[in-house]
Amino acid sequence: MTHDLRIERLLDGSPDEIFDAFTDGDAMKEWYQDNPGWVVEVPAVDVRVGGTTIVTFGPRGEEPYREEMTYSEVDAPSRLAYLEVFRMPDGSRFDTNIVLTFDAQDGKTLMTIVQTGFPNAEQRDAHQGGWPGFIDRLERVVAKRRAS
Repeated sequence: MTHDLRIERLLDGSPDEIFDAFTDGDAMKEWYQDNPGWVVEVPAVDVRVGGTTIVTFGPRGEEPYREEMTYSEVDAPSRLAYLEVFRMPDGSRFDTNIVLTFDAQDGKTLMTIVQTGFPNAEQRDAHQGGWPGFIDRLERVVAKRRAS
């Protein structure tokens, strides 16, 4: 049995703006920031087929979560696919495949996230609950960039 998720969200911004904010290290530092006590670092950003982006995040003074995204498809600004290795603070890990599409729709962007291969329903549900906050913060980053 596989445990997969699919999320669709209409965002205020063009596919170029959304894709750029999703793949830019400085923007990631903002949209991964879940609360003021957390530390977010992006030590590597290599958005190309075979390249890897690394993000660490979590409460200050504690072992962070670590995401390693190795890209299998980069078709800016419409599609991004990668293998995500997600390491938990306790040292455990799991791997999922993520495909994102960014489709222009009436001056906005329909972002679709399909994440497959969760080891169990609990991990899938945790990610399904976490994605909306990430997406909200991503949209705020795009709005902030537009305003400046």
